[in-house]
Amino acid sequence: MQTILGSGGVIGTELAGALMQHTDRIRLVSRNPKRVHPGNELVRADVTDAEQTREAVRGSEVVYLTVGLVYNTEVWQVQWPRIVSNVIEACKEHAAKLVFFDNVYLYGKVDGWLTEETPPNPCSKKGAIRAALNERLFDEVKRG
Repeated sequence: MQTILGSGGVIGTELAGALMQHTDRIRLVSRNPKRVHPGNELVRADVTDAEQTREAVRGSEVVYLTVGLVYNTEVWQVQWPRIVSNVIEACKEHAAKLVFFDNVYLYGKVDGWLTEETPPNPCSKKGAIRAALNERLFDEVKRG
């Protein structure tokens, strides 16, 4: 089972289409999920709620976090840490791999190419929020 959390946005919808080349077991999760293909499983959940997130992830092999939040710093400060924490804990509980579709805010202004070795250097509040999420995710990776 491949589960897309935040399946209603552009990334989630495109991902659901691309995954059909690899599997027909795709679960689309959002507050108002809609099928991309007839065989998709739909789950209504709010990933700011830990229990709903656990249930949405149950039985998943891979979980894709493609949630989009309103473009507001105060919302990001409250909801992103909660969402990432809920998803990490749900993936750990159900032994699912997590793929996080991030943005480049955490890098700030970069002179040259962005690479895997480019260090975080946020120059905005949203960048600092994304850098903290990135650190949380990679701390979990280091812990196995």
